[in-house]
Amino acid sequence: MPFESYPGMEPSRRRTTYLEAFGRLLMGIAPWLENGATTGKEGELRAECLQMTRQAILAGVDPRSPDYLQFGSDHQTIVDTAFLSLAMLRAPRELNAKLDATVRAQLADGLRATRPLLGNFSNWLLFAAGIEAALFALGQPWDRVRVDYALREHMSWYLGDGVYGDGPHFHFDYYNSFVIQPFLLAILDTLGNEEAAWKAMIPAVRARATRYAHLQERLIAPDGTYPINGRSIAYRCGAFQLLADVALRHALSEDIAPEQVRCALSAVIHRTLDPAGTFDKDGWLRIGLAGHQPSLGEEYISTGSLYLCAAVFLPLGLPAEDRFWSAPDAPWSSRKIWRGDDAAADHATDE
Repeated sequence: MPFESYPGMEPSRRRTTYLEAFGRLLMGIAPWLENGATTGKEGELRAECLQMTRQAILAGVDPRSPDYLQFGSDHQTIVDTAFLSLAMLRAPRELNAKLDATVRAQLADGLRATRPLLGNFSNWLLFAAGIEAALFALGQPWDRVRVDYALREHMSWYLGDGVYGDGPHFHFDYYNSFVIQPFLLAILDTLGNEEAAWKAMIPAVRARATRYAHLQERLIAPDGTYPINGRSIAYRCGAFQLLADVALRHALSEDIAPEQVRCALSAVIHRTLDPAGTFDKDGWLRIGLAGHQPSLGEEYISTGSLYLCAAVFLPLGLPAEDRFWSAPDAPWSSRKIWRGDDAAADHATDE
């Protein structure tokens, strides 16, 4: 993989960029690896990708391998060990149960290697909690306190109308979708029954995710563009991970049809991945939003970081006959309204 990063950050980013690429790509395609087609050309492609994925995990978690993913070598590895953990939670059969015992033990060691590192007082709390959820899923000892701390803080950071603060303050960016709400959903899917207080959080967390997905659908302009607010905009279409996740869960609000979300996300994918310069001559992503725009890359962003864009592909975990894929094309909210169609007004929720 080639390497591009913020000037001056090359030494530390080189240590983490490969784990970033692997964990982020895998968490986006995990539902497809878990539930995708088993026959035909797609089935053959999925089988090939599963074989490569397991080989990559085998090499990546073995400390003796030249491809070891350097778990715990830098505090950035908290983030991407968590994204790898999220991939495991999204594909419990293919990316957990089917690994052999040695690989599972080495993977658990890699997850634990991040524990001595101190994360930020922000959405990073959910990275620590996501890692513990993965250890639970592996049948390993796990830390309830890290999970409880992350969940309770985020409940206290809820601001209303489907939006959480990123820490004590509101940030007008896409971190509710990049991290906060997808991790809350996955952690509670896995651990919600382990404590009564966590189980009690589930209805509100799911309702808030549905509302935020509703807002995300309305953010997508008629041409597939969207506001370029906040940091990490170089994650491109990964900004709509939560909308994709809620569609995968069949949890969209009643006034948003799955097929209009398919069309909206497709428009975003084309706007962010089609422009000239997005990929290098060998097909690797380059920093930018609509092409190669290095100045959009902050100090923590490198080539591997960019693969968070894969989160938009979560609905590939739905079967071909699902309405998301099988219903005819339909315009999304902004496209309907800006072309003059009559449509219901939006209203905030007090959930």
